[in-house]
Amino acid sequence: MSEDAVVDKIYDLIIIGAGAAGLTASVYASRYKLDHLIFGMEPGGQMNEIHALENWPGIISISGHDLISNMVEQVKNFGVQLKNESVSNVRKREDGIFEVETGKEKYSARTVIMAMGASYKKMNIPGEKEFTGKGVSYCATCDAMFFRNKIVSVIGGGNSAAVAALELSDFASKVYVVYRGERLSADPVWLDRIAANEKIEVIRETNVLEIKGEAKVEKIILDKPLADDKTFLLVDGVFIEIGSEPGIELAQKLGVELDDQKFIKVAPNQETNIEGLFAAGDITTGSNKFRQVLTAAAEGSIAANGAYKKVKL
Repeated sequence: MSEDAVVDKIYDLIIIGAGAAGLTASVYASRYKLDHLIFGMEPGGQMNEIHALENWPGIISISGHDLISNMVEQVKNFGVQLKNESVSNVRKREDGIFEVETGKEKYSARTVIMAMGASYKKMNIPGEKEFTGKGVSYCATCDAMFFRNKIVSVIGGGNSAAVAALELSDFASKVYVVYRGERLSADPVWLDRIAANEKIEVIRETNVLEIKGEAKVEKIILDKPLADDKTFLLVDGVFIEIGSEPGIELAQKLGVELDDQKFIKVAPNQETNIEGLFAAGDITTGSNKFRQVLTAAAEGSIAANGAYKKVKL
């Protein structure tokens, strides 16, 4: 990185991540008159894949994409720069200033909020990687339309799996939900809808061992026989919905304290063990690890308040 690529200005705050947590942090930072930047390659991240968000107070139903678009517009209305740059490194100097590096420039700030969100958890079974994009997907909202009148399977038993199954049922002729547990762990509202949907069949206490096919997905191999003694299901698509992994690479480089599940430990004000460094959203131990758009936004507002108190008070 050349010397002329260094931005000499010291900002009050830099926010890394442009999902619900990062964008809400920006809104509050603007209200606190904190001079700040926000970095995000894809505003919204996984929020863009939410087909219908029905637990955002005051709105009966809204897509994740539409809600994030409203948030981005709100942030830009305050005149904040939302930079489409990927942050490669964060370090804290001896004078307490943070340096944030991208592939283009180096920025400085008195405080930083990490809100990088999470990425899809992989099963790491044979065939998963080979057939990704050829029948294997991690996003029903993105790919459901490609499976019109076809047979698909959803692997997982939580809210994301339940919502994926329901969304897929609008297109597919049959949806198998394969779950290793005795009963699905999704919220009751989703369980009721699945039970009432004739297209969806739940297969419990069963693991998927392998995804097989030629040019595309053709079947999944199971670890126990079904009622007809078959140990496989013929399917055209496999949607893997087994949760997410926090994006903590930058935090690890900086020496941020993590819990045993690799989530960033935060204080009630969302501050980490490194003074001036805050974290919010799906990457933290906050909100009792209740992963919701609403709790991510709440953590973002708290983190911004913490940064404000650190810089201005």
